[in-house]
Amino acid sequence: MPVMPAGACMVAEAAERAGHTVSLLDLMFAADPVRAVREAVAGNTHDVIGISVRNIDNICIGEPQFYIGELISLLDAVRELTAAPLVLGGAALMIMPEEILRATRIPCGVIGEGEITFPLLIEKMAKNEPWADLPGIVSLVDGKFRANAPARGPCRSCSRPDYRRWLAMRTYGAYLSTVPLQTKRGCPFQCVYCTYSTIEGSAYRLLDPGSAAEAVTCFAASGLREIEFVDNVFNAPYDHALAVCESLIRTKPRARFQSVDMSPAHFDHHLVSALERAGFAGIGLTVESASDPVLAGLRKGFTAREVFSAADVLRGHRLPCLWIFLLGGPNETEETVKETLRFAERSVRRQDAALFNIGIRMYPGTELESIARRQSVLSLPRQSMLAPLFYVSPEVSADWITDQVKLSMRDHMNFVNGDSFSFSYLPQIHLMGRRLGFKTPLWRHTRLIRKSLRSLGMQV
Repeated sequence: MPVMPAGACMVAEAAERAGHTVSLLDLMFAADPVRAVREAVAGNTHDVIGISVRNIDNICIGEPQFYIGELISLLDAVRELTAAPLVLGGAALMIMPEEILRATRIPCGVIGEGEITFPLLIEKMAKNEPWADLPGIVSLVDGKFRANAPARGPCRSCSRPDYRRWLAMRTYGAYLSTVPLQTKRGCPFQCVYCTYSTIEGSAYRLLDPGSAAEAVTCFAASGLREIEFVDNVFNAPYDHALAVCESLIRTKPRARFQSVDMSPAHFDHHLVSALERAGFAGIGLTVESASDPVLAGLRKGFTAREVFSAADVLRGHRLPCLWIFLLGGPNETEETVKETLRFAERSVRRQDAALFNIGIRMYPGTELESIARRQSVLSLPRQSMLAPLFYVSPEVSADWITDQVKLSMRDHMNFVNGDSFSFSYLPQIHLMGRRLGFKTPLWRHTRLIRKSLRSLGMQV
């Protein structure tokens, strides 16, 4: 599903509010991105060009795709046509700022909340004033990397960019894309592989629940009724999630909601009832494993008992759920893989779906990097970790895990693995789903889609 560039829209609006003339080029649907960039830059005068980069790669061990090479091609096209300063931003830069600046040969980037820092930066540039000390600036000067602490503001500007002004919303709608909405920033959890706390900070900054409902009401009034809460863990803090639901219940906006990142550690009948009454059409539980040694190795903060409890809770409700698993983490063995697959086969309902990812993308500075080096899984220096590298427990092989998952997928048509996202016909499935009147989330129809593709001779 094409993901709308929420951050880029927020930054564009912030720069415009600061008095600048702003245009935004979204390359999501560009058949020839380099040509689109050339056409946007040629013949126009720009004081500054910002580039927002969401992902470094597709985090898929089976068919890894490295996006920084494509980024460099785009930047080369821009450099041929303008001498305007280039500024990088986006979630990808937050994760590996020095490595990306060096790879792209761009001397300046913005980390943290770009809607705070970017308007300050372009103001400084316009006045030829020093900008290197601004919060959230990363830079390369004479080959030396420097990073300032990112700017962190209250969680109010993240709620409601005017997507219709900046994006081709009709095209996003045709692909069943949802409208992203955050109700908080910050992540205090300590999962060994995760970069959320690097991107958003480790302390919660909560959006007022009434403001979240107001944002939804405004989206719905403009025809944007498929809303996805993209918080790192929607149901933590638990009371805040309930308050958001209650605000939506009171407001009764004509919209449908989903969130595919919930934790079983904060999950009960009261919450699920509130989600249903608020108008949620689907949720996702990021459980990763149903085995205690693996959950401990990942430092998930919950146990297998809570994973089983979440399944028991869902049996008392109709709300569809996407179960998300991550196999191959620290302490994973053949027996723990089988334990997780047995849980999925017995506990994932027919109306639900299960996604099995294999291997964990390793990023510098995470605890997983340290674990991998201790176990001799990783020997490359940090500056060589930009291209995708994956951790798999030395106690089990990725090929063996893949085979076991495929055996489960053979008998459970609502199961998929990470390779499913590299299928070339996925965009056509979204378009066809829209024409057939399917509602989001499309994963609710995994069983039907897989059976239909099997009937056409496709092995999925």
